[in-house]
Amino acid sequence: MRKQSRVAVLVVGIALSMGAWAQDAGRPEPAADVSSTDYAGMADLQQQMSSGKLDSQQLVRDFIRRIDTLDQAGPRVNSVIEINPDALSIAKQRDTNRSKGKRGSLWGIPVLLKANIDTGDKMPTTAGSLALLGAPAPRDATVAAKLRKAGAVILGKTNLSEWANFRSSHSSSGWSGRGGLTRNPYVLDRSACGSSSGSAAAVAAGFVTVAIGTETNGSVICPAAANGIVGIKPTVGLVSRAGIIPISSTQDTAGPMARDVRDAAIVLSAIAGSDPRDPATKDANRHATDYAKFLDPDALKGRRIGVVRELSDDGPDVAKLLDQAIAVLRAHGAVIVDQVKIPHLHDYGKAESTVLHYEFKHGVNAYLATRKGLQVHSLADLIAFDDAHAAEEMPWFGQETFAAAEASGPLTDKVYQDALAKLRQTAGPEGIDAAMDAQHLDALLAPAQGPAWRIDLVNGDPDSPSAYGPAAVAGYPSITVPAGFVHGLPVGMLFFGRKWSEPTLIGIAYAYEQATHARRNPEFLATLPAPQGIDPWTQKSGASARVSAAGVSSGRK
Repeated sequence: MRKQSRVAVLVVGIALSMGAWAQDAGRPEPAADVSSTDYAGMADLQQQMSSGKLDSQQLVRDFIRRIDTLDQAGPRVNSVIEINPDALSIAKQRDTNRSKGKRGSLWGIPVLLKANIDTGDKMPTTAGSLALLGAPAPRDATVAAKLRKAGAVILGKTNLSEWANFRSSHSSSGWSGRGGLTRNPYVLDRSACGSSSGSAAAVAAGFVTVAIGTETNGSVICPAAANGIVGIKPTVGLVSRAGIIPISSTQDTAGPMARDVRDAAIVLSAIAGSDPRDPATKDANRHATDYAKFLDPDALKGRRIGVVRELSDDGPDVAKLLDQAIAVLRAHGAVIVDQVKIPHLHDYGKAESTVLHYEFKHGVNAYLATRKGLQVHSLADLIAFDDAHAAEEMPWFGQETFAAAEASGPLTDKVYQDALAKLRQTAGPEGIDAAMDAQHLDALLAPAQGPAWRIDLVNGDPDSPSAYGPAAVAGYPSITVPAGFVHGLPVGMLFFGRKWSEPTLIGIAYAYEQATHARRNPEFLATLPAPQGIDPWTQKSGASARVSAAGVSSGRK
């Protein structure tokens, strides 16, 4: 059930996400009123606040109003699990401090966090699981603490694929037992992808300016691309994972999600850096910087960019967008090296599964030990909870991935050590690095993935091509930027490269973005419009086949 107060915890139940979604899928949705803040970037918002036309409290109210109207009602994007009950009081503090001269790019800006990120406040951290409802986390995740220090207002938490999509291989992206199903604001019967589905959909729909997602393999890049926004998956070890519910100590990272490269770079600057709570970040301070200084529209000049077509088997429409992107890059001074091959591209699937199973069991047990007042204390407890609450937690898919992880042994096992050694060598030094060294490349390029697929809770997500895997397994950085549309569905271009190459990738991505300006705001279509008004079932034209920007007509329910 969902409380109606604007500053209350928003909990969307199972019935809302299933029954109501099925009933509303073909119903016309009201067009959204757009204010001057809904799709504004941080620089614009700061200018409005500096001039006195806006303050942080009003900005929080505006976003909560929009969430109430379009996320929890109307189109029911269902991207936000809860609103921080202290958001307005925090915003008031930010306004007071601003009046005393406090400034910064993030000062007073509301931010949404994925619901696997701890906040030491009144909001629970659940990873979308009913098992973790109970006492909130005792302290902020380092990412949350850094955002607060930068002056951001933590507005709330976003829905996600439950347990960051690591419970079952038959899951549907964006579904959790606690939050229900997040939908794609461009076309509501299409997937918002996962596992940072809520963060991406909320940014795309104008419910917040920027958000934080997390990725193990594709969970920042996939939803960012599917929802037509920018997502940065940093080098593993640049951003602390302390206080984030883990999957893998070798692949996990948090990353910014925004509507443009500038805002994403600003957020990355705020959250990057070494943290004694996360040993993997010991070298981060040597690399963390102000990434906004690399936002150069001429950054493509002389850059050698390799096209990995092997990662882009997404059909002729996506291939056309890739060719258009290549033409833009060349026109702005980049040197394109086509048909680049990454060695060992198909060699590490089994090894990655082994590593993730072992690391998840070890990591989630260690994390649960930090959460007092919960009814579960181990992965074995989580499995038992799901079995006992199968109607709520497993109506669509099971927990065979949990079971495989529970069956794994300690991290000293030879099978784990051998798999990890293979990944570390073949994905990075003998994979991405080797490919880039051979052609003296600055970055690699491929479409992030094809357009979003139709939601299918019965069969789960399809096994479709994607380009984010190599960088994810290697722990290397990647960034997706809106590149255009296929039948109204966003497609992103993915730039990725060597470890710690965020400055280069951000510069390239920004210059490409400025040359294309491919992003446009979503229209909350209920389903895809048929080409030229032709009904795909009957091949007949007419009013019954037309779809408006607000949804389908009464001809198809």
